[in-house]
Amino acid sequence: MAVKARVLGGDAARDVALDATIFEAETKPHLLHEVVRAELNAARRGTRGAKTRGLVSGGRAKPWRQKGTGRARQGTTRAPQFTGGGVVFAPGMRSFDVKVNRKARRSALRGALSHHAGNGTLALLDVSAFEVPSTREAGKLVSEWGARTPLVVVAHEEDESVVKSFRNLERVLVTVPAELEVSTLVWARAVLVTETALPLVEARAGKAAAESESEGTA
Repeated sequence: MAVKARVLGGDAARDVALDATIFEAETKPHLLHEVVRAELNAARRGTRGAKTRGLVSGGRAKPWRQKGTGRARQGTTRAPQFTGGGVVFAPGMRSFDVKVNRKARRSALRGALSHHAGNGTLALLDVSAFEVPSTREAGKLVSEWGARTPLVVVAHEEDESVVKSFRNLERVLVTVPAELEVSTLVWARAVLVTETALPLVEARAGKAAAESESEGTA
């Protein structure tokens, strides 16, 4: 049985059959974990840092002579045991990026979309219902749908009225297809995709590649 999604907004609610290669794909937990980890690591800046004894200022001469003072011998005030000295094994700038193959990333995205579609937590939005921005109407639509938050709204970049209507709702994230990530879908309890953005979401999930894979296994 084909998976269907409810189209919200417009004159009358209706159900639309979704592409089986995208929204009926197998959900592979290990791929979801791998891709989510890579996306979260990519968001880390890795700009922390500290100075080693070779980078701090001062300490050109011995603080006191080698013998006769009764104190331990010291060579420089740049040493870590001195106030203002360098840091032992100081952290530096680094990259947390984790490489994930494009095929695996697209498979994980299809799995996350299929999970929402199979559980009935994915719906489509008729953009004609928002010819002018209205946060009140957006909140009413979400309430009538009965969606649990956090909610992710995927809208086309040209659907400015939709973006402005939903972006001020509490626990609602508005994004565009080009920036849709697996970690966002895993975090969301419900997903709302505009009909104009649906082809772009399918393309991001690798529709052509998924169709060729399904033909090869048939």
